[in-house]
Amino acid sequence: MARTIAFDKRFNSVKVWPGKEWDFSLFLQETSQEAPNHTQIDERTSWFYEAVGVSKGMMGRTVGFGQVYLEASKDNQGNFLDGSKSYTLHVPPSPPVAQFWSFTVYDNETRCFVDTGVQPDRSSRNDIVTNSDGSVDLYFAPKAPAGKPAANWIETIPAKGWFAYFRLYGPTQPFFDRTWALPDVEEMN
Repeated sequence: MARTIAFDKRFNSVKVWPGKEWDFSLFLQETSQEAPNHTQIDERTSWFYEAVGVSKGMMGRTVGFGQVYLEASKDNQGNFLDGSKSYTLHVPPSPPVAQFWSFTVYDNETRCFVDTGVQPDRSSRNDIVTNSDGSVDLYFAPKAPAGKPAANWIETIPAKGWFAYFRLYGPTQPFFDRTWALPDVEEMN
């Protein structure tokens, strides 16, 4: 039940951008998990299935401070992410961060990094290939996609589901006013 609540959330308010598959992974109203008129059971279950601790800095409510956790468990067609398939994510130019952004792939059963023996994370702090406009294309597949930069690839495991966090460290105003939007993860042909 906790896995279902985490990866197929029941609240429309968790959607970061209308019509996209990105959810707020941490959508508790308060770190105490108590809202004014109810206990946040689904919200708590979702977060604590995926992660464990919570602090005010993780709530992503202050411009230029803390972090925001955006979660994708489905592709742009609404299909759950599958380690047997190849996907891409286009990170638009000028991500709204005062510090850096990070994309990490997790096993949707163990909630740990996908166990490929290699760090399943790419970030603006890494030596990744950037497009001429400042955007970045990331790739997720069991084998490195031909003709794509290996530095931008994260290995997945065939027959294993996965989910990802796109973290904004020190989120800036374009995130809060939604003038910057992250496209969905898309399956590659």
